[in-house]
Amino acid sequence: MTVYVWEGKSSQGGQQKGSVEAANEVAARQLLRKQNIQLVRIKEKPKDILANIALLQPKVVAKDLVLFTRQLSTMIDAGLPLIQGLEILANQEPNKTFQKILLQINTDVEAGATFADAL
Repeated sequence: MTVYVWEGKSSQGGQQKGSVEAANEVAARQLLRKQNIQLVRIKEKPKDILANIALLQPKVVAKDLVLFTRQLSTMIDAGLPLIQGLEILANQEPNKTFQKILLQINTDVEAGATFADAL
């Protein structure tokens, strides 16, 4: 989904700004229309140009791995499916580098790879 930044007027006439996540601009406009917001401007949020430079990304430290391992172990022991556990932990991960890695592992496992191969 894409994030759109918008400016508009509320039903009371006050200026409002914000962002909305939607599949496309038409869907974003529909969501805002349902909230009684009269759009003045809407555009796709610009991408972070530094997001793809590996040297500028946060490192995955041992503390992150220990916490992830402990939480995944607890989820599996509780009977949660591996894919669901990986997805939950990836969505909760504050470290963006580790989050990308976990999402890739989840995708590989969903595609049929073993967990060991995905790691």
